[in-house]
Amino acid sequence: MKNYLFTLLTFAVLSSCQAPTNSDKEEVQEVPVTYASYGAEMTSDNPSDIMKIDELMQGQDSLEMKLTGSIEKTCKMKGCWMTINTGDSSTMRVTFQDYGFFVPKDSAGGRTAIFKGKAFKSITSVEMLRHFAQDEGKSSEEIKAITEPKEEYTFVATGVLIEEESI
Repeated sequence: MKNYLFTLLTFAVLSSCQAPTNSDKEEVQEVPVTYASYGAEMTSDNPSDIMKIDELMQGQDSLEMKLTGSIEKTCKMKGCWMTINTGDSSTMRVTFQDYGFFVPKDSAGGRTAIFKGKAFKSITSVEMLRHFAQDEGKSSEEIKAITEPKEEYTFVATGVLIEEESI
């Protein structure tokens, strides 16, 4: 009888130590990403990563493309521009063709954007840099401290998709 109980107990312990089967595992369902659309209609397929902008431009002054990146800031006045993190502690300003559309002023905070249009390597004037600083709500001291133009990539978008917050 002791051998029978010992065998039964050993079998029960070993059975409980088995690896879980597929039916025991929780199914992880991917939540589809949805986007809010602004400007010209576009799809979310095949954007290039903004972190590859130098490689994509390859010395060109301008180039039509579709990019994706993380929104760092948006215009607080009316959503007339956004800055996208380029991954090298700098940003690229995205404006919207002919001021034909705007994005929500609260779109920042790391949300993903996909934008289509034309990238430019250009010099942004002190006057324009001060205007952007004013749009950001910077103090008059910070605005007056801008005294040099800035060479940078800029982007004029014909369409933008912004990742909607998941519920």
